[in-house]
Amino acid sequence: MAEPEKAIPFLKRRSSAAENEERNILFQELAKTRIALRQAYIGFNNTDDPDLIESYVFEINALQSRYSYLLRRAKESDINWNG
Repeated sequence: MAEPEKAIPFLKRRSSAAENEERNILFQELAKTRIALRQAYIGFNNTDDPDLIESYVFEINALQSRYSYLLRRAKESDINWNG
């Protein structure tokens, strides 16, 4: 049986340039999120105000979720790019 790519011509893989652009964007977003997470931890560790502590906890949780999402996307995309 023919592979889906060959059986249906419009189901071709994205071009290499588009794949590289997506990969670069993902890595840039991962780097930005890592920096923001580091800054949030610094802020959390340097305050004693209960309201700010609560704010930093929410911010850290949100950034950790974003980082996990981006990392998962990068891994899934890498699988698609390499085969």
